[in-house]
Amino acid sequence: MLKGSAFRGLTWDHPRGFNALDAASKRLDLTWDKHSLEGFETHPIADLCARYDLVVLDHPHVGEAVAADCLRPLEDIFTADDIATWSRDCIGPSLASYHFAGRHWALPLDAATQVMACRSDIDTVPVNWKDVLAAPSLVMSLSGPHAALTFQSICASLGDRCGGDTFVTRDTGEEAFDLLAQLTANSPEKLRDSNPIAILQYLCDHDDVALCPLVYGYVNYAPRLRFANAPSGPAGIGSTLGGTGIGISKKCELTPDLLDHLRWLMSPNTQIDFIPAHDGQPSLRAAWLDGGVNARWGAFYRNTFNTLEAAYVRPRHDGAIRFQTAASQRLRDALYDGTTRNLIDDLNALYEATQ
Repeated sequence: MLKGSAFRGLTWDHPRGFNALDAASKRLDLTWDKHSLEGFETHPIADLCARYDLVVLDHPHVGEAVAADCLRPLEDIFTADDIATWSRDCIGPSLASYHFAGRHWALPLDAATQVMACRSDIDTVPVNWKDVLAAPSLVMSLSGPHAALTFQSICASLGDRCGGDTFVTRDTGEEAFDLLAQLTANSPEKLRDSNPIAILQYLCDHDDVALCPLVYGYVNYAPRLRFANAPSGPAGIGSTLGGTGIGISKKCELTPDLLDHLRWLMSPNTQIDFIPAHDGQPSLRAAWLDGGVNARWGAFYRNTFNTLEAAYVRPRHDGAIRFQTAASQRLRDALYDGTTRNLIDDLNALYEATQ
């Protein structure tokens, strides 16, 4: 065990989020607590940073964290060479998603994005949205923030990466919603409130649904499901980046041993060997392309690699979490209750109100 002060970290309650961190914590005096996926997605980051030294967070929280001044920027902790190496080696925009206001605010330990998940007995996996519409059965992931995230992924596949001064253009927004409505009409009502983990488990346990076209990929389900790239549209693959990063709170009393431990977590050997061996989902490109890792996990990484490389980074400003929560509810109202009038105007107004 490395010597040093006792540290406390908070991660999310799933083997992918906990097991590798917990196993690695034996290297020094570090204890990891867990909270739910929903807490991970919505809990105010400042409150967590007031209680923990290390916080596993979702990149849309970085604007909120910067406004609250509760995280240490990586540039104040690690060398420029460290950061340049991670920038070069991390898959897709995993590290870039934590860059905000000129600095990086978390280490991208875990890489994920929305991909397609199918039952293992499905012979032909859809490639584009036309194929998905022709699928015999499907389920949509629309609970919590996922209605907005799925809408944004469809927009990206149509050529509009939502954000900037206006959330979405009218033409793209209406086309994306029309497609989303068609897909939702074929999705079982009993699964409306299911989060991504519950949807993947349902696909494992039942045979009445063939696939979910956009759901956050969990390698832990690769032994029982078939994962593929997200569907393509006219502009290519559309997928909203997920994954997690380790943020270092302002309350954390840094030690050389802690920094060495964090560097070790991001090292190629750890990412290729240790993290996959402990149910984790690595962030280094080399791990996603490694033959041994793919052999162990049913080619999950290789089969979804292109989606991660092309993933879209959603808005991260202070207020982004409030926006995606409100936008998701507005989209569900339109999808389930038919309140479609002024939908795109409402989404843009919600976005503007959080700027």
